[in-house]
Amino acid sequence: MGIKQRRLGCLLAGLAALGLAGCDAPPQDEQGPAPVQVSVMTLEPQVMSVSEVLPARVAAVRSAEIRAQVSGIVQHRLFEQGAEIDAGTTLFQINPAPFRAEVDSAAAALQRAEAVLARARLQTRRLAPLMEAEAISRQLYDDAVAQRDQAAADVAQARATLSRRKLDLAFASVEAPIAGRIDQALVSEGALVSPTDAAPMARIQQIDQVYVDVRQSASVLEVLRRQASSAAPDMVVEVLGSDGSPLGMQGHILFSGIEVDAGTGDVLLRVLVDNPQRRLLPGLYVQARVPRAHYSDALSVPQQAVTRIAGQASVWVVDAQGQVQQVPIEVGELVERRYRVVSGLAAGQQVVIEGIERLSPAVHVAARPWQPAVRSAQHSAAAH
Repeated sequence: MGIKQRRLGCLLAGLAALGLAGCDAPPQDEQGPAPVQVSVMTLEPQVMSVSEVLPARVAAVRSAEIRAQVSGIVQHRLFEQGAEIDAGTTLFQINPAPFRAEVDSAAAALQRAEAVLARARLQTRRLAPLMEAEAISRQLYDDAVAQRDQAAADVAQARATLSRRKLDLAFASVEAPIAGRIDQALVSEGALVSPTDAAPMARIQQIDQVYVDVRQSASVLEVLRRQASSAAPDMVVEVLGSDGSPLGMQGHILFSGIEVDAGTGDVLLRVLVDNPQRRLLPGLYVQARVPRAHYSDALSVPQQAVTRIAGQASVWVVDAQGQVQQVPIEVGELVERRYRVVSGLAAGQQVVIEGIERLSPAVHVAARPWQPAVRSAQHSAAAH
């Protein structure tokens, strides 16, 4: 019995020692997981303009075909092809000799008619007192008066004929009706020209200003008109090259003379553009950045911040406790990789831009400001 008691006492002493050791053990670390690192952007109202790039064609503001107004042989071409000319500049000289001869003939006919009129007037004045004294018959006097009036009419006709012959002589010098750049000459010296010719002698186009013609859906026409009549900034259209590169040229939309194409439902918008350096030539294919809408206090988020689930757009928003929640939003136009927020967000909220893939609802985050300019510069430096 003594041996068993000693063994039992040793066992109890060992259990007591183990209990004391358990009481002295340090507590385990119960700290949670580290917060997720994200980049955020604080929403602020900004001015936002929405535009669309459309294909366009250049047309001259004014264009004139040079045609002969009298028939004759071209003696001289008096311009440099492709040169800038002023209105009234003589371009071609048609042989004026036949027209000068006709002017001289008409002038002689006028002198003859004036001489006849002078004699008829003198005769009428001589017969007037004789008729009053009843020395001649009334019939004789009336005949003299009729001859005088006929002579006056002949003078008027001869004077009109002379004016017409002088006009034909002036038309022998073919002048430019408008100022602009003249194209190549389509007739040469020695050619016979007439007013009935199908082809013109040359063409002039005024291109110090040009039209940029843009075709687009008629459904946006009323929107553009409302914007033009509102307090929004002027509807300035930017002209781009055929490859989309900026040309540094702008114009304003003209709404007069717009017709809807019955086949396509498109309208032709004419944009008036100053072209002092003649960089835009008629017929040139360009692109035009046409304004669609203007918002003075729009909220926008970068495209990369928006996620879509079953077609519903949403963003992650950081609350005051540093937790994130996924908020559904309605987005509008996409401008320069930024969506306009129609509804769902308010100014002052913090939206997560980077680190979205590591987020889940109610997760704590460590937010730092999003810096797109720094990131873009780093990408540019890496590319070089």
